[in-house]
Amino acid sequence: MPADYDVQQQIGHLLRKAYQRHLAIFSQNIADPQLTAVQFAVLSASRRMGPSSMSDLGKATAIDAATARGIIERLRARGLIALRTDASDRRKTVVELTEAGVQRVAEATPSAARISELTMAELTAVERVAVLFLLRKLAGGDAG
Repeated sequence: MPADYDVQQQIGHLLRKAYQRHLAIFSQNIADPQLTAVQFAVLSASRRMGPSSMSDLGKATAIDAATARGIIERLRARGLIALRTDASDRRKTVVELTEAGVQRVAEATPSAARISELTMAELTAVERVAVLFLLRKLAGGDAG
């Protein structure tokens, strides 16, 4: 490792700090203070995708299977999602929003949009486009 290596200037450290800042902004500004950023991501993806397998929902939100199961269980316990067995493949569990879940996503989405704005508030319009483009590229080109 070079003598001038500074962990605080490395991509992983900077991404982690930016994400921590985003999470702090999220928790301070979300309409439902009991809703975490990752729970909102699952609810929002579920709204966009409709009834989906846990696996597909995990892939869409970049959450590993074990973590997704825990998040889904907490959302189910709150009555925001329902689980059912897939009629065509009994091994699959289908996740779908309940009416309360649909309502919660509708209530939280304006806050989430504002949170994204606050997260990027120090960036110019051009920098915002650039950072999103570069993050998608770093994520392997997957915008989802």
